Amino acid sequence: MTLSELELERYSRQLLMDEWGGQAQDRLRSARAIVVGVGALGSPVCTYLVAAGVGQVGVVDGDVVELSNLHRQPLHLTPDLGAPKADAAAAKLGLLNPEVVVEPYPATLDAANAEAIVMGADVVVDCTDSFESRYLVNDACCAQGVALVEAGVVAFEGLVLSIRPGESACYRCAFPVAPPVEGRRSCREAGVLGAMAGIVGSVQALEALKLISGVGRPLLDRILQVDGHDMSQTLVRTGRRPDCPACAPE
Repeated sequence: MTLSELELERYSRQLLMDEWGGQAQDRLRSARAIVVGVGALGSPVCTYLVAAGVGQVGVVDGDVVELSNLHRQPLHLTPDLGAPKADAAAAKLGLLNPEVVVEPYPATLDAANAEAIVMGADVVVDCTDSFESRYLVNDACCAQGVALVEAGVVAFEGLVLSIRPGESACYRCAFPVAPPVEGRRSCREAGVLGAMAGIVGSVQALEALKLISGVGRPLLDRILQVDGHDMSQTLVRTGRRPDCPACAPE
């Protein structure tokens, strides 16, 4: 494909990168991404995927905008209170880059619709906030063979893992069993700083762009842990489990 004059100008700063170029931009324009959850992580993810020129971005979220969301979810503004998050986000993303097709899905991903939602995507970015939903997204992507970027954030801490089903460890390989409910920390109980969620969501977006474009080395078989207290970063190696119920060969 040939980039138009407007596209050449819009994406000029990333096209100047030695590693990028027109071929990588073409891959983005031809790609379809699904972002599950348009909250603290999904806001920066959607913003950077749309701004970078991913051709189609599906935005999945069944919640409405609440006042307590606004300190960490910059895609949502005070006038959006009570509006479906998927629709509110899609409206702003369409203004950011009209070259991108943004598809709002104001629905909650569950066991009945997960595979249908991720089917046909080039990458899925999971920005949900519970172990149950992460396992659902992971299993659906493994079943459909769709690349996935997983992440979590709470308080000052975050982690990110990229997945190519059948090639690298999936979320169940890395975390075979969810921690007991009484031992879990969530934003609702432990809180979170919006800037910390912005850091983790930006890393998720970067990983998705790498998976789509083929540029750079994604976090495959590696979990990035970030501690915002002192900005220390740890890479934890992981690997595929031969008995994984989600991605092990039949």
